[in-house]
Amino acid sequence: MENLAFIPNTKDTLVLRTNFESDENWKAICDVIRMPVHDVAGDFIAGVEFCDNPAFRDLTLEELLTKVPGGYNHTFLFVVDKFAIQSSEHPILVIDLYDKPGRTFRAIPSQIQGIENNLSIANMDFYEFADNVDYDGVFRDFRTP
Repeated sequence: MENLAFIPNTKDTLVLRTNFESDENWKAICDVIRMPVHDVAGDFIAGVEFCDNPAFRDLTLEELLTKVPGGYNHTFLFVVDKFAIQSSEHPILVIDLYDKPGRTFRAIPSQIQGIENNLSIANMDFYEFADNVDYDGVFRDFRTP
């Protein structure tokens, strides 16, 4: 029977778990995302909610996009998938739900705070992060000239 669960409409941006191989790695990723980031302007935190509902186990990008409900109140989604769980850097999949739905890039957990903060208030656009990934498709920080 097909699972009919939709991605929940949350107050804060969602970090959705789709891989359940390692609770230890999931916890480590969540811990890094929860850590405040220190910047010249002060400390800031990611406004996120975590979802580890097994109904989303092993869903592909295409399947996830069909689970976004109409009127969803966020323009992007963070996904902790198999690659994020298994890779040593735990690069999280970031999915555009607004400008170019389905466009993706990956980001290390310590960058999620800045991505979330800037995209949530439309201070920056999705492409500004997606166009600044390293050779392997992972955003680690903005390059300095």
